[in-house]
Amino acid sequence: MHILQPKHLKLNEKDAAKHLQTYNITKSQLPRIKHTDPVLADLNVKKGDIIKILRKSAEKEIEYFRVVV
Repeated sequence: MHILQPKHLKLNEKDAAKHLQTYNITKSQLPRIKHTDPVLADLNVKKGDIIKILRKSAEKEIEYFRVVV
């Protein structure tokens, strides 16, 4: 992983369900990321998994979520 690349984490089923319930959304409402994306190569993802992306801003880390298609 490159130093400027944001950190990508695969959520387990429990955390994914908690995230969806917290924001009262479904997986189909999340932005998508392709399973062929090079950043996901080491995460062993499958379609339907939720990916948490941590991007650094000036003051803090901001979380983004994507569903693998």
